[in-house]
Amino acid sequence: MPRPSRLLSVNVGVPQETRWTGPGTTGIDKRPVGGPVAVAPPDARGVGLAGDRAYDVKFHGGPDKAVYAYAREDLDAWAAELDRELACGVFGENLTTVGLAVSSARVGERWRIGGQAVLEVTGPRTPCRTFGAWMGERGWVRRFARRGLPGAYLRVLAAGTIEAGDAVVVEHRPDDAPTVTEVFRTAMNQPA
Repeated sequence: MPRPSRLLSVNVGVPQETRWTGPGTTGIDKRPVGGPVAVAPPDARGVGLAGDRAYDVKFHGGPDKAVYAYAREDLDAWAAELDRELACGVFGENLTTVGLAVSSARVGERWRIGGQAVLEVTGPRTPCRTFGAWMGERGWVRRFARRGLPGAYLRVLAAGTIEAGDAVVVEHRPDDAPTVTEVFRTAMNQPA
């Protein structure tokens, strides 16, 4: 019997000046927070979670990238391969899930979290050089892309509050829609 899908952590961050990417600012440093977090369609902050911020809202945030989710199981596989601990939020994800194959979700899939909040899968994350510099692994962007486990961006369909431990219930799964990984591989010009 499969274990129920749930949120392992809700992660937020604010833009910070960096030295590791050269002069600049990024909001990639997400950290788990305790207690309930409001989730709603993005406002000027560009993101859907209270306490979170995006810096470059041209490429991050907005209605179709309000929340980013990544599976703990995929983080654990990366941790084993990289031979280092990977904390929840380290990939810049807002939601770290357990028991949910996030990259196998279908575009248009709807998740109910915490009873009220409903989020809809919109597509994959595309790795950028900031992510590469943040991880500090040589060739990281290419390596991450080849793996084909990008995690999923979500839009907020119904506002609510969410917190670690909340069930993630897939309410709708459009069987004819592509998976997040399929969209990612097409965008990255990779074979299926």
